Amino acid sequence: MAPPVPERVQDTGLSAEAINDLLLKTLYVQGPRTGQQLVEFVCLPFDLLDEQLMDSQQRRFVEVKGTSGHGRLGYTFNLTGQGRDRAREALEASQYVGPAPVPFAVYREWVKKQTIENVHVTRERIEDGFRDVVLNTELFETLGPAINSAKSLFLFGDSGNGKTMIADAIAGMLGGALFVPYAVDVDGQILAVYDSVYHRPVKEDFSNVAAEASLWRRTELEFDRRFARVQRPVVMVGGELTLDQLDLQYDHSTKMYQAPFQMKANGGILIIDDFGRQRVPPKDLLNRWIVPLEKRLDFLTLHTGGKFPVPFDCLLVLSTNLDPTDLADEAFLRRIRYKVSVNSPSQEQYTEIFKRVCAARGIPFMQSGVNYLYREFYDRLGIPPRSCQPRDLLDHVGDIARFLDVEPAMTDDLLNRASLSYFVKMEDL
Repeated sequence: MAPPVPERVQDTGLSAEAINDLLLKTLYVQGPRTGQQLVEFVCLPFDLLDEQLMDSQQRRFVEVKGTSGHGRLGYTFNLTGQGRDRAREALEASQYVGPAPVPFAVYREWVKKQTIENVHVTRERIEDGFRDVVLNTELFETLGPAINSAKSLFLFGDSGNGKTMIADAIAGMLGGALFVPYAVDVDGQILAVYDSVYHRPVKEDFSNVAAEASLWRRTELEFDRRFARVQRPVVMVGGELTLDQLDLQYDHSTKMYQAPFQMKANGGILIIDDFGRQRVPPKDLLNRWIVPLEKRLDFLTLHTGGKFPVPFDCLLVLSTNLDPTDLADEAFLRRIRYKVSVNSPSQEQYTEIFKRVCAARGIPFMQSGVNYLYREFYDRLGIPPRSCQPRDLLDHVGDIARFLDVEPAMTDDLLNRASLSYFVKMEDL
């Protein structure tokens, strides 16, 4: 299932004038371009674009400067003086230059067709996704249904116990690909949706050069190229998040909008890490999610004051090391489908984590080293173990071993040196 290639102007959902203006702006910004180059940049079939180019030629906006191939696809088009004037007028209304936008109604249709609610993650897939994370059985059994709910998940617990790693693992196991438009037209306003930070194109598999050329000719007509085929998006934000970033970002100089994080995450996962440490009060941020969580709809506001509903189609993951009851009231917590406490590891789990980190770094595992840490630090000093500590302590061991010019190992001496420079007791501060 893919967005069909538009064959006529009517199929694009845009007016002929809007396509014409986009072509004129492209030629104004980029200079002379061949028909093939315009196809690749504007992402519409040449037969459709050529209608507008011929119209612009008749109106004396565009002229042909030369040819480099057979047919009009190889013609080099350029602006006339009148065309440059018309392009400047179009740029005053919007400086957007790029793939032709998709009507907002079409965008909503494709979000619905690709909804994350249709994604089913099997137990085997989840087990494979968490193969690098040491989880107890109870936690695993809770996370499985939470992932398949495609709604919301609150991960809480002390820092360093793997909440962010769990969120990353969830993101990786969903997999799949979907179509995201480069830009959307909302009542004549251009809204950029595609973001190269979060939308990673699906790579084509070319077995040889001849196949590549053949595949390019074939895929030109496989789907509407105003959409990018990307891996399921994973959007992660942390302490830098502010309320205004959850609404449309309007640039007065370019006269266009940037989509907010939750819109870029549609069809995928939105992870808010370090929740409660943003520069906005947690309750204000939580209140922002009440309607989207209940209705699976968000409401965005244009700079003109107009509001319009946008699909909220992502798994929302909140991760915090603060007490949830200090961050949210009962009404909001009720709206979060799954609440999962990520606790400190047991000694058995801690040992398993140490074994895995040692194996990854080529350091022989020694049970006596774990016993030493528990005897001299965790038990004697009352320091709570954390899932991240085996990795961190072995980092220190490696640094110390290089300094001493010895092989890194889980000896009492190296672990003691590492622990003394790693652990901090509150009374020492």
